[in-house]
Amino acid sequence: MADEQEIMCKLESIKEIRSKTLQMEKIKARLKAEFEALESEERHLKEYKQEMDLLLQEKMAHVEELRLIHADINVMENTIKQSENDLNKLLESTRRLHDEYKPLKEHVDALRMTLGLQRLPDLCEEEEKLSLEPACLVTSKFTEMHQYALCAKLRAGPGTPKSQNGSKMNEERESTWSSAPHNPSPWPE
Repeated sequence: MADEQEIMCKLESIKEIRSKTLQMEKIKARLKAEFEALESEERHLKEYKQEMDLLLQEKMAHVEELRLIHADINVMENTIKQSENDLNKLLESTRRLHDEYKPLKEHVDALRMTLGLQRLPDLCEEEEKLSLEPACLVTSKFTEMHQYALCAKLRAGPGTPKSQNGSKMNEERESTWSSAPHNPSPWPE
């Protein structure tokens, strides 16, 4: 009987060992699956971080590009302001010179007439570039509106050759000027 009890105890121990071993194998299989999932997730995380780094580099490149564009815009705004200031100064200087020229020419013409000489030609007859004509409106968000500027305007007389489309040269320009809103000229006549 003692032998039977000993055998039964050993059988019970074997049964428990078998049960615990099966339980251990299941846990081991789960651990292996978890380790594989962990390694896979670590690889994914590394890939995500690399992609994030690339995106941040791209963002910084775009930020730098935008910064350069803003710098270019600032330079252009300053250039436009300077050009408009230069234009204003030139317009004022031209107006002053015209104001000086006109009475002097009238005086010279009067003296010439007393001697029986013909009058000198007007500026617009003498030099196309010296004629004061209304130009296209120069507007800007930086400065006020200028209604007039110097411009060279070719004169189309009766003997002017026709352009390819059959109209006299400069008629298109004439219509452009006539269609523009008429403002009284700041230039003295």
